[in-house]
This record gives sequence, C-alpha cells and structure tokens, in this order.
Amino acid sequence: MANILLTGASRGIGAAARTALVAAGHHVIGQSTAGSDGLIAADFTAPRAADALWAAAIVAAGGRIDVLVNNAGVFEDAAIDDADTFANAWGRSLTINLQAAADLCRHAVLHFQANGGGRIINIASRAGHRGDSPAHWHYAAAKGGMIALTKTIARGYARDNILAFAVAPGFTMTGMAADYLSSRGGDKLLADIPLGRVAEPQEVAETIRWLAVEAPPSLTGATLDINGASYAR
Repeated sequence: MANILLTGASRGIGAAARTALVAAGHHVIGQSTAGSDGLIAADFTAPRAADALWAAAIVAAGGRIDVLVNNAGVFEDAAIDDADTFANAWGRSLTINLQAAADLCRHAVLHFQANGGGRIINIASRAGHRGDSPAHWHYAAAKGGMIALTKTIARGYARDNILAFAVAPGFTMTGMAADYLSSRGGDKLLADIPLGRVAEPQEVAETIRWLAVEAPPSLTGATLDINGASYAR
C-alpha cells in the first residue's frame, strides 16, 4: 500500500483517480479547495497554501508519503483586449496550475531524498505541447512548464530513486471540458480527434494508478499522451 497525496481530488480526473487508487488498496490523502468529503482544504491562490497542505498530508499519512500526484488546475478565459483581465488570469493560472505543483514537488523531493525515494506524477495537458485557444495562452504556458518541471526533476534526482512522470490528456469528459466543447462547436472539435471521442476520466485515472506503483523506473522523465491521436509526437 502506498501513501499518495492527490490534489484536485474532488471532481473530474482527480475524483476518478482517487477512486481507482483507493480501489487498488492505496491510502489517498486528497485535496480540494473546499475540503469536503474527507479531503484536505487548500486554496492554492493563498500564500504558502501548498506548504500547509504538505504539512497536513504528512500528518495524515503517518509521516511518510510515497507518491505525489499534482492534478489540481483551472481553465479560464483570458481575453487579450483587456489588460487587467489578461494579467489577472495569467497570475491565477500560473499560481494554481504551475506554482502550487512546483511547491509540492519541492517538498516531495526533499522528503523522498530523506526516505529512500518516491514518485511524482504531474498532470499536464496536450496544450503543453501544441498550444491552446487564443483565450488560453496562460493555460498552455503553465502546462508546458509542468512538463519541463517533470523532466528536470527526473533528470536531477533519478540517482536518489526519485521518479517523475507527466500525463498530458487532451479533452477529457469532465465538466470543464464539456463546457468548452459545447461552447466551441463540439462536432468540429471532435473531428480533430481520430479516435472520434474525448477521453474518459477513468482512462486517465488508470494511467495515474499505473504510474504511481507499477511503471518501470526507466520510464522516469516520460510524458504519456492521452488524446486519441489528436496530437502525436
């Protein structure tokens, strides 16, 4: 059984991952902004929220965390014709989508160095490779940063038995993606996916479960794409 800290565990991919990991017998310490349903409350827009979450998670885990899954994120419009809206969206997106993950990775690396190793799984996005819509520069930039963060950790700390993986989903049938698809003509966007459908949260969750405990160490540094061949590298 592994002790796993999972952010963004209340809905979508995070909720599916929580279900899959618990079903596999692992102890999941989950986070959400509100903290309901047995999850630890942490608002990543608040200063040092990731630090407080890590401290609470260590206590909940009995002193040892084996796996960190950075899944929390936001996907919000930022029109380029309004300077304040643009700047605020960038600040919020980078804080939640990238800085909080980096802060938790810092804690995880230090903890894993002192405890014989561990695994980090960062949930990025197809947008980190191919970009996103004109209203989502910030989201693509943050997710690209998460992929680079993962590679850097993998290269820097493999000698300490610290493994790092990224997962880059395309559209996944969460509430966030469903709203995006419907607002931009779902059929047209689906036509760009050779598989003919968006991914299910359970497909991403199964990938997270596998990376958390079964993926071979030599896979460290890899980004796994889950996008129905809509972007093939």
